[in-house]
Amino acid sequence: QVQLVESGGGLVQPGGSLRLSCAASGFTLPVYAVGWFRQAPGKEREGVSFIKNTDHSPYYSDSVRGRFTVSLDDAKATAYLHMNNLKPEEPAVYYCAVDTPSIIMKMFLPGGSDYDHWGQGTQVTVSS
Repeated sequence: QVQLVESGGGLVQPGGSLRLSCAASGFTLPVYAVGWFRQAPGKEREGVSFIKNTDHSPYYSDSVRGRFTVSLDDAKATAYLHMNNLKPEEPAVYYCAVDTPSIIMKMFLPGGSDYDHWGQGTQVTVSS
């Protein structure tokens, strides 16, 4: 059973930074990707970034490219999302997901794949 524990959220001022962590366990995929998603109140969940374990190649949505950096510690099965220059419109609960790269990429498409292993997420609040 896949278990995901997100942490690192908190309150930050506009322009501030946070580093989120995603600790994954219970999966045996030799090739996988870790995706980061966020959901603001009243809005659908949106894909933010993902990283593949094979070559650590990252992907970023247009809204965060240049400000967020995703990384992966294979030995710890932990992914990180470094968020810089956070904007007032970015408060949300941030979640991670682990699956095959194709499944993770489909989750970034409109109406993307369902996912059965969401964790509790971590709240990010951007406010002055």
